[in-house]
Amino acid sequence: MPPPPLLPRLSPTPPPALRARNRGTGALPSPGGRGRQALLAVARARGKDEASFTDRILDYIEGGPKLRRWYGAPDLLPKDGGAEDEEAESPDIEEPRDAVLVTDGDSEIGQMVILALILKRARVKALVKDKRSTEEAFGTYVECMVGDMEDKSFTKKALRGVRAVISPADDGFFSEPIDLKGVEHIILLSQLAVYRNSGGLQAIMNSKLKKLAERDEEVVMASGIPSTIIRTGSLQSTPGGERGFDFTEGGAAKGRISKEDAATICVEALEGIPRKTLIFEVANGDEKVADWKAWFAEQIKKDEEIQ
Repeated sequence: MPPPPLLPRLSPTPPPALRARNRGTGALPSPGGRGRQALLAVARARGKDEASFTDRILDYIEGGPKLRRWYGAPDLLPKDGGAEDEEAESPDIEEPRDAVLVTDGDSEIGQMVILALILKRARVKALVKDKRSTEEAFGTYVECMVGDMEDKSFTKKALRGVRAVISPADDGFFSEPIDLKGVEHIILLSQLAVYRNSGGLQAIMNSKLKKLAERDEEVVMASGIPSTIIRTGSLQSTPGGERGFDFTEGGAAKGRISKEDAATICVEALEGIPRKTLIFEVANGDEKVADWKAWFAEQIKKDEEIQ
């Protein structure tokens, strides 16, 4: 059986699996010019006669009301008044908790998570360092935020309407005390297994990242919020969806995994909320997963039986 598609399908004509073209590109700028090249860094077509995944993403973001209705996406807010005006008028208004907050949205894997969430038709909020380039890349489908989570007022704003937090990089997001009141699920991508297995000069280079990863895991597990900690092998800038997986305990320490596959697992983890904390290791391997929702349900059940 072939592996499942890397990302969900938008339309009756499914796009090809996500493919990388230029892995050296970082942020995703404007879809109209620089952004089109940046989106090509995350996707490419399988054949010359096949509509590229990039073009489908651009259609989704740029296509206007007709395509948005076709894909089932909401209409864009008018430029002369929108969410920011309403927020200024009613800062304490209660929003439905249906958004997913992505930390480190500027990183390559953070952008991959955002793209996967857009295709899931999720409401996305992202913490970024460069708000302009991210907004140019993703348009109004992502609410980009720049600020310090140690600032209580900013934290309240960032987490307003958020049901889940995905932290796809060892950036120390949870290293400082953060009020996560109302968050229902935390998904943490961790390379702690890789850092602990490194030696010599590599161990010295990874020492800071190791401390941040350890601290993040400690805080998440102590938060009392249902959480999923995904300990991956070394993240690689290689095409996803081509290999299966290895979930063997201890396999992540020396294993490798495509960033695209890791991003997919982060988003698929939203479908399974554990009672406490689910921790598992993953690297690329031979095991195929046809149904991630069923896979997570099985892992949560096994974990609860052990506890």
